[in-house]
Amino acid sequence: MDAALPAFAVFRKLVGLEGEGPFKVWSGSRVADGGCVEVVIDGAETAINASQGVRALTSPIEVAEVHGYDVLRLGNYPALNVLVKALPIGVREMKRIPLHLIMGGVTFGDPSTAIRDGRYRLNHIVSANLKDQSITLSRPLNRGERLFWAMRDALAAERDMRSVIENTRRALADQPDLALLFPCMGRGPNFFGNRDRDLELVKEYFPKLPVIGIYGNGEIGPLDNTNHLYQYSVVLGLVRACNP
Repeated sequence: MDAALPAFAVFRKLVGLEGEGPFKVWSGSRVADGGCVEVVIDGAETAINASQGVRALTSPIEVAEVHGYDVLRLGNYPALNVLVKALPIGVREMKRIPLHLIMGGVTFGDPSTAIRDGRYRLNHIVSANLKDQSITLSRPLNRGERLFWAMRDALAAERDMRSVIENTRRALADQPDLALLFPCMGRGPNFFGNRDRDLELVKEYFPKLPVIGIYGNGEIGPLDNTNHLYQYSVVLGLVRACNP
């Protein structure tokens, strides 16, 4: 949403990580050639928030040594060593660490409150390198940034979604007339054990509220005063009609 236009919200749906992919997007009863659709809601007040819903395994740690995409040291220790020691015992004892469920979180602002406030972007693990105990991430980091190790977890996701719903309702400062819900395909029933907990929670807080949304393959929402492309997350928009 453009911060300069608080009276309406623009929601954009990307197809694939870079806006391209095997899926089709329809607009005006025809396939949208640009691969995206924009919806403008005029005459309304909106509040938008995103739930990343990961379980933090460590506190934010200063990146002490990094070469491009390879994080070598966090604080005084090798990056892989920090991650392994932070893993839950059951995960640590697996023959192969499920790296697809584990990621780094890069914080913004005060690191002591960044995780609680959701001020972080997820940086996915590409590989763990035993030779030098480094970890290769999907995006490069800079020395001095703060990173914490995190893991996808259904209970943590549910707690975070509750917090996001409450914060978004407070930001709207009134009861909404409509909810827009865009969960990642990586959530939903496959993640929550055959239950769509994100949708259930919205309905729990707002039993009679109409909800419109789709599962996404990348969700756009606000982060650090700009638009951000999320993964494994939920973007929630609450809309209230303005008085004529």
